[in-house]
Amino acid sequence: MLKAVLLDDELKGSKLLNQKLAFFEDELQVIAIFNQPAKALEEIAQLKPDVLFLDVEMPEINGFQFLERLGTFDFEVIFTTAYDSYTLDALRISAVDYLLKPIDEEELETAIQRLKKRVKEKTQVKSLGKEKPTNNRLALPTVEGIYLVDKSNIIRVEAMSNYSVFIVSERKKIVVSKTLKEYEAILEDANFIRINRSVIVNLSYVVKYRKGDGGTLELSDGSEVEVSSLRKEEVLQKLF
Repeated sequence: MLKAVLLDDELKGSKLLNQKLAFFEDELQVIAIFNQPAKALEEIAQLKPDVLFLDVEMPEINGFQFLERLGTFDFEVIFTTAYDSYTLDALRISAVDYLLKPIDEEELETAIQRLKKRVKEKTQVKSLGKEKPTNNRLALPTVEGIYLVDKSNIIRVEAMSNYSVFIVSERKKIVVSKTLKEYEAILEDANFIRINRSVIVNLSYVVKYRKGDGGTLELSDGSEVEVSSLRKEEVLQKLF
């Protein structure tokens, strides 16, 4: 049984969606309904849903900003909105679906079937023990929209003034309007380490360490990054 959380600032909208989801009660259970994003931010981590039905247009913060503030999450997302101007390719790739209000029952059923397939595939891969640790996803806000990426797919993060540049395995680069320091705190619980003032590296992608004052790391994408002498000991401890 899949667990779902609904977030829509309009009480009428969340009630209507809940009623439509009742037709799928054998497959999906709504465990919480939020009409205030702030309340959802406080409680959603403890609820551990499989999917969040997320409204885009909300007065306090929009759906994209909600994911940005959440930072990391391990549930799937189905966007709901009355506007079709947000149908970015990035969202279509990362989200399970993008439903326009009023939500059509057939489109809702298609979204739930797609959700079930994605969750099933994820479970099967985990059971085989072949999956990289993808229990956390990161919301990266850009000028185009929000990219939702698995931490395990991030090769490195580079500082660029007040921006951070994410080099991700399945894409080229994602430029985010946050500093490297902010992401250092977010990524500290994963397999990442800041190796100098300007670069955070995913140690899973390190293929070679070259000796030197601080040394140099060669990554699987062919790039080479220098290790600060002040961070050399910590980097080597994590690597070896």
